[in-house]
Amino acid sequence: MRKILIIGAGQSGLQLALSLLAEGYDVTVMSARTPEEIRNGRVMSTQVMFGPNLQLERERGINQWEAETPKIEGLNVTVAGPPGNVALTFKAPFDEYAQSVDQRVKMAGWLELFESRGGTIVYHGAMTSDLEGLTAQYELTIISAGKGELVELFDRDPALSPFDRPQRTLAVVYVHGLAPRPGFPGPNVGINVTPGIGELFVIPAYTTSGACDILFWEAVPGGPLDGWEGRLSPKEHLDRSLELMREYVPWEYERCSAVEPTDARSALTGSYTPVVRQPVGELSATSRVFGMADVVVANDPIAGQGSNNAARCAAVYFQSILARGTQPFDRDWMQQTFDTYWDYARHVTNFSNALLGPLPEHVQGILGAATQNPTVAHRFAYGYANPTDFENWLMDPAKTEEYLKSV
Repeated sequence: MRKILIIGAGQSGLQLALSLLAEGYDVTVMSARTPEEIRNGRVMSTQVMFGPNLQLERERGINQWEAETPKIEGLNVTVAGPPGNVALTFKAPFDEYAQSVDQRVKMAGWLELFESRGGTIVYHGAMTSDLEGLTAQYELTIISAGKGELVELFDRDPALSPFDRPQRTLAVVYVHGLAPRPGFPGPNVGINVTPGIGELFVIPAYTTSGACDILFWEAVPGGPLDGWEGRLSPKEHLDRSLELMREYVPWEYERCSAVEPTDARSALTGSYTPVVRQPVGELSATSRVFGMADVVVANDPIAGQGSNNAARCAAVYFQSILARGTQPFDRDWMQQTFDTYWDYARHVTNFSNALLGPLPEHVQGILGAATQNPTVAHRFAYGYANPTDFENWLMDPAKTEEYLKSV
């Protein structure tokens, strides 16, 4: 029975831990917080999971909240002209529904599930100084905690990391009481783009108190949507959000007459720099650790791919560990495993980074065509669940022109 240590208790680390445990591996998870501390803590993310990655959870028997979580049917995309005016809007249906489960619910529940199935959990925050001793006790040590000093073990890859500072200020609040948007009867993710200023995403979700919605701002730093400094309470955060909605996206503001924060820790603000890092952290000539998910590929959440990347990374690492059999988890194996994951993740990184800049003319053409042609709208939504497809038609002006002519 091979011994594996996973440091970090998020989507990738716990999905991998539960998957390996079911195959008979001796798995230990180190978590800085207990399930109760996670449930009672601050919201951590927005986490829309699309159909193919929800299926990964079903296959491992860890889709515990699927029945009660809103089933997101597609996207409704709106691009604003001058503030407060709609330049274009369209619906884009998914082939399979998406879902968003508050990570406070999910990670607390998965920790308890892992322990109930016989896994070992150590509730302790790991430091870099701890790792040399820890790696000696396990055949493989994986770092899945995407924040903190452990991330510094993994060198930034400058060739794949074009940004040296955050490209958006992020502001999230979970709410109850949001009315449906007229013309969009089922649960949909609202994507509202004000070019040069930022974006508002409206996301149906499930939290500690049941079904809810997430208001998620991506503000261009220094622009009129920015200004989330200080420790705002959820009520103050929501008030600020409503002011901006009234001015810049009034069609969303009209839905908010009865909204209120879901709980006392339902708001989050921050920013980070998108980055790709080398997957192997060297502790000494004979000791190393393996990074996964946000540790090695951290994109801005503008494309809604963070949890999907994490789930896909866990699935790739799981299959690679199984295929390794009894052979050592050496540096070459770590690099090859990451390369397999990167073959998928590079599409997400390219798409996410592209959305952070001004909308290219050919992408504007796609959005315009989507308002008239359901086939184009559907393919746009398809790419969120299957981002490798964007390379075939959206990321290159020549391919876009060829595709639009074909439809």
